[in-house]
Amino acid sequence: MDSGSVHLLPMASSHRGALSPACTQCAEGRKMVLFVTGVCRFRCFYCPVSPNRNQKDVVYANERRVLTDADVLEEARAIGAGGTGVTGGDPLGVVDRVVHYVRLLKAEFGPEHNIHLYTHEPNPAKLQELARAGLDEFRLHVPHYLWGPLASEGGAYRAVLEAAPAWGIRRGVEVPVLPDKEAELRRLLRTLDGIGVDFVNLNELEFSETNEEEMHARGYALDPRNGWGVRGSRALAERLVRESDLSVPVHYCSSRFKDGVQMRQRFLRQAERTAPAFAERTPDGTVVLGVVEAASRVDLPRWASRIARRARLGPDDYRLDVGRRRVELAPERLRRAARRLPWPAFEVEVYPTADALEVERTPLNRAALDRLGVAVGGV
Repeated sequence: MDSGSVHLLPMASSHRGALSPACTQCAEGRKMVLFVTGVCRFRCFYCPVSPNRNQKDVVYANERRVLTDADVLEEARAIGAGGTGVTGGDPLGVVDRVVHYVRLLKAEFGPEHNIHLYTHEPNPAKLQELARAGLDEFRLHVPHYLWGPLASEGGAYRAVLEAAPAWGIRRGVEVPVLPDKEAELRRLLRTLDGIGVDFVNLNELEFSETNEEEMHARGYALDPRNGWGVRGSRALAERLVRESDLSVPVHYCSSRFKDGVQMRQRFLRQAERTAPAFAERTPDGTVVLGVVEAASRVDLPRWASRIARRARLGPDDYRLDVGRRRVELAPERLRRAARRLPWPAFEVEVYPTADALEVERTPLNRAALDRLGVAVGGV
C-alpha cells in the first residue's frame, strides 16, 4: 500500500499505510477481546475501563465472565473469531495467565488465529516469553509524560521496540490523542518513524464513567459533534494521519468507529451464530424476542409446557431460560397470544452477547403492565 495515501474509513477513522492485520480483523468483528485483568500500576488519568473491571483482577472474553477455559473457547466460537486481542489493565502483570491463554487459543484454532496484546510495560523478558508461546503482535502504550525521543526515562520503550524484530513478532505503539500534547506527540511519531516500528495507532481520547472527573479537572471538554470524544482530539489525529514526511503507517481509530463498526459487526456475527431460529435479528446486530416471565417458586419446566400449550408452540418454537426464569419465543407469536396469558409477557430487544444486555422492552399484556407498575385500563 502506498504509505503516502490517506485511506478514509467509516465514522471519521482513517489510516495512511497498511493497517495491522489485527486492526483489519477488529473492523470485521472477527476479533475477540480477552480482558485478562483490570489491575494496572500505571493508572493513567484517561483510562476508560469500566468500574466493574477497573483495578479488579477479573477475566472477561468480550462480555462473558471467564471462570474456565471453556468460557474463552465458547465465546471465540460464538463470534467466529479469527483472532484475539489481549487487554486489561496491564496483561503483563499476569504474564503466566496470558501465556496460558495464547497457547490455549493457538492449540484450539491453529497458528493462523491472530493474537495481539496491549501493554504499558516495556519488559523484554515477558514479551519474548509471549512471542515463544505464539503471540503475533504487541502494542506498547507509551505514557504521555514520556512522549518524545524515548531517551533516558523513555529508553526502555525504545529498547523493546528496537529488539522485537529478532523475536519474530510485530510491534507497534498505540496511544490516545491528547489535544494539548500535539508537540510531544509529533516528536514521538518522528522517533517511532526512525525506529521503524510496524505501525502506530492513534485512538480518539474519550470520556467514560471512570475518567470523567479527572478529565474535566484537566480542562478537557466533550466534542458535541462526536459522541463521547474529547474536543480537539479528532482534529489533531486527522492532521497527524495526513503528515507526508513519515513512512511509518499511522491509523486513527475514532470512538464512534469502535461502537458503530467494530462492535456492530461483532454483534451481527454473534447473532447469526447464537440467536435462536425463532428470534428476529435487526440490522444493528441486536435480537428481538418474546418473553414470558415466571412467578417465584414455580416449577419452571411444567410452567413452560403450559405456555407452549396455550400459545400452540412446538418444541422448536420456544426455549426455557432457567437463569432468567422466563420462556423465550418469536415476538410475533407472543404478540398474538399475550392477551390469553395470565403471566407477564414482553417484547424485548437484547444484545446477542453472553450477558444479553437489554436495550428495550415493551409490555404485551395486563400482567406485564402490572409488573411494571403502569396504571392503565388495558393493553
